[in-house]
Amino acid sequence: MRATFILSEIGIGLRRNLTMTLAMIITTAVSLGFLGMAVLFNQQVSVMKDFWYDKVEVSVFLCGQDSSAPSCAAGEVTQAQRDQIRADLDRLPQVQKIYYESKAQAFKRFKQQFKNSAIVDNVTADQMPESFRVKLVNPEQFPIIASAFIGRDGVEQVQDQKALLERFFKVLNWVQWFAFGLAIMMVIVSVILIVNTIRVAAFSRRRETGIMKLVGASSFSIQLPFLLEGAISGFLGALLASGSFVLLKGVLVDRILAPNFPITRFITWGDVWLSAGAVFVVGVALAAIASFLTLLKYLRV
Repeated sequence: MRATFILSEIGIGLRRNLTMTLAMIITTAVSLGFLGMAVLFNQQVSVMKDFWYDKVEVSVFLCGQDSSAPSCAAGEVTQAQRDQIRADLDRLPQVQKIYYESKAQAFKRFKQQFKNSAIVDNVTADQMPESFRVKLVNPEQFPIIASAFIGRDGVEQVQDQKALLERFFKVLNWVQWFAFGLAIMMVIVSVILIVNTIRVAAFSRRRETGIMKLVGASSFSIQLPFLLEGAISGFLGALLASGSFVLLKGVLVDRILAPNFPITRFITWGDVWLSAGAVFVVGVALAAIASFLTLLKYLRV
């Protein structure tokens, strides 16, 4: 079969059902857009986890003059207790780095964090807790540190930053699953529309396909234009979806989020191109397979 004939058949099919074709392209673009956004969101969560978990610290807060913990019943931490806690931390193989934060340093950091709040005027340096900020070789080893220092004389509490972050990422994971669920629903809607469009196209051209069969055309040569119509619609939908990824990265991420939130990392262009490539493969394959299965039922030749 000549390529010009196939192309002409494809053009006829797309023009004849122009409204449904446009609806199929737009629906496919939306569904693939949701799918790609879900993939990019998953990548963003992974990037943030890698970035923040690498900075996770364990804070060993020492007893202050106002501490009410049972381990602080004897009063504020003594120099001997402070030195012994530091020495015991140094001996632990799970500890990578230790930083001591004095009351003055804690107060300075507090003022920076709440510089626009009136609460700063009601707090003094003596009320701030001393602490050892401990970076672990593996953040998962926090229970070892906790069991060694919680309840110890001179230690008010042991706080794991990873536990605080996990609450945040737990919420993000729920949003991530919701996004994937919505994307799957949209893909199903897109498949249904592709099936209906190909079915209408096959029905409207049943006379031409019947004549082609009578003159000896093979089933594949008859079905090929329909398959390519579906694949082209899927390709155009994927192209529109990929364009939204480029806008997302170029405008929202690079120009708005990244300059205003330098405390974390964001997805790269490599993640965008990977997601776009996956969307093209899924879009074209999904449209072609849906078209093929529809033709098996509605175009018996």
